[in-house]
Amino acid sequence: MSQSNTVSIDANDQLPFYVPQHNEVELFQHAYSHQLPVLIKGPTGCGKTRFISHMAEKLGLPLYTVSCHDDLTASDLVGRYLIGDGTTEWHDGPLTRAVREGGICYLDEVVEARKDTTVVIHPLTDDRRILPLDRTGEVLQAPKNFMLVVSYNPGYQNLMKGLKPSTRQRFISMTFNYLSPEEELQVLQAETGLDQLFCQRLIRLATGLRNLKDMDLEEGASTRLLVYTATLIKAGFDPVEACRAGLVESLTDDDDTISALMEVVRANFNS
Repeated sequence: MSQSNTVSIDANDQLPFYVPQHNEVELFQHAYSHQLPVLIKGPTGCGKTRFISHMAEKLGLPLYTVSCHDDLTASDLVGRYLIGDGTTEWHDGPLTRAVREGGICYLDEVVEARKDTTVVIHPLTDDRRILPLDRTGEVLQAPKNFMLVVSYNPGYQNLMKGLKPSTRQRFISMTFNYLSPEEELQVLQAETGLDQLFCQRLIRLATGLRNLKDMDLEEGASTRLLVYTATLIKAGFDPVEACRAGLVESLTDDDDTISALMEVVRANFNS
């Protein structure tokens, strides 16, 4: 692999906590049982990765997570020959391992990868369900317990980094969004154990930040950032300072915007 932190294999002992938004659990189970690939769209921190972890554990499948980036190549996914001890040996990439052994291969933020990467996954997303390995001459047939899942954030799309229609139409697709206040309350309390009143104030703050129209924010406050902030408050940090470190500073680098957002924070916690 070109970057050692590109792939991770999860094997959790406990089902990751997850609050369903709609019928995504049933859709995912149907896709798995019928060997269909899945595409998940949604903003950063809205629960896409947590959902995949939850479903992998629920289905009893190993999860191969690949965090896509500009330098990710087809070889990083499929594998390559490496030299060691005077010999040249083939080493499977995460996609190949998932196809050989079964499991979910999850390509997170797939539009960030180089274009040759999406070409590699095409044969796995139609009725062939094969992975040709040109370097070894093999053609791997995906087993029934293999599943391909990709995700991306439509808010970051541009002409250079969109997912081509010819690729998008190969998947069952689901759109995720921010949780409702009631769902977000469940998540914060389950993940952090923070007092309900503080959780409700954080959620009210996040909702207000997401609805701001005159701030130059690329994204709204994610549930992930709320969890981070809640852990700081639970640990005894001042709520306003916890919001600065766990929320505001992660949303923007602009000093004027930070100052304006901190005014909103103070108003929320001093009211």
